Amino acid sequence: MIAIQITILLAIGYTALTIDRWQKNFPLPVFLVLVGIGLSFIPYFAAMSVSKDIIYDVFLPGLLFISAYQYSARALNAHKGVIGVLSTLGLILTAVVLGAFVYAFGGLFISISFVGALLFASILTPTDPVSVVSILKQSTDDPAIAEIVDGESMINDGTSVVLFGVLMGMFTIDKSFHLFSFLGEFLYVSIGGAGLGLLIGWLFSKALHLAPQKENQVLLSIVIAYGVFHLAEFFEFSGVLATVSAGIMLSAELERTTNEKEYRAALNGFWEVVEPALLSLLFLLIGITSAKYLLFNHWILAIVIFVVSIVIRFLVIAGTMQVFDGLKQRISFSDAFLLSWSGIRGTMSVFLLLSLEAEADGHADIIISLGFAVVFLSLVFQSIGIYPLSKRLARH
Repeated sequence: MIAIQITILLAIGYTALTIDRWQKNFPLPVFLVLVGIGLSFIPYFAAMSVSKDIIYDVFLPGLLFISAYQYSARALNAHKGVIGVLSTLGLILTAVVLGAFVYAFGGLFISISFVGALLFASILTPTDPVSVVSILKQSTDDPAIAEIVDGESMINDGTSVVLFGVLMGMFTIDKSFHLFSFLGEFLYVSIGGAGLGLLIGWLFSKALHLAPQKENQVLLSIVIAYGVFHLAEFFEFSGVLATVSAGIMLSAELERTTNEKEYRAALNGFWEVVEPALLSLLFLLIGITSAKYLLFNHWILAIVIFVVSIVIRFLVIAGTMQVFDGLKQRISFSDAFLLSWSGIRGTMSVFLLLSLEAEADGHADIIISLGFAVVFLSLVFQSIGIYPLSKRLARH
């Protein structure tokens, strides 16, 4: 039965992707998630769900590799300052400020500890560029915003996982917070994952020259995407950063070769089919899975947190421009607002919520439902609003 269900979901995904090709500002994730929520009321699909392990082991490596491999190394070099600050210091600052707000304001409605509020905020910090990047490219003449959104999302996924892991230990086993211990763990996981990914990506980029057959090159790319992810996890590095680094290194090495078009044509022939299939299944399953969590009594609080999270992200981005002189020339205030609105929550936030559910053993149900509600609001309103907002700001 599962094979038939997946086939039907893929057919729905095909329909959505066809509409997406016709309509420039079509919010693909919103459509798929809403369809998934609708399917959850049909008994035939109600039993379907997506677990944290399936997201982490099956969906994430492939999707991360595709984004990184297709991301231009030249764009990363051009925006490395902005991307680096926003995906590390900016992410941590956003989590702290949002966590403080959730603790102070949310505590009026629900029972939540300060550590629990910080953990909740860390879940909402990673961004998902799916569909947003393509819409930004179509609606603005300046490709920089789309490049920054895409680049930041790849790096901050790894940062958010590390931050979430530390706070999860404090939340579930009352582990005390030590700054140097946190920094040590953060650097070990982050640098280890990035370093391993760069090394593997470089080695495999050289191996591509030894595999002239397109089939072998595609097989090699699959090994890179999933192999480096799980190898990094084996050494307790960040598998997310390892896969992203490997994909970026592969992209950089391909840009230096004279046969770049041939190599990319071979790899794109496979990954440009796999990516929409993975995305369609994932967002439909997220819709089916999230439906049960969205039936709770604190939607007003979720709406407030959603709005405040965008405001905080804008203040962090705008403040970063003023503090770091080297970034002032790269982002205007209108661009800062567009970047804030483009920070949609998606796949990684859902994975972290499901991880919290597995670890907290029923002690964080309200946080999980609240998190799913904010993710849902983000997917719907930010995805729908990105096209008209970017067009309006582009005229100023």
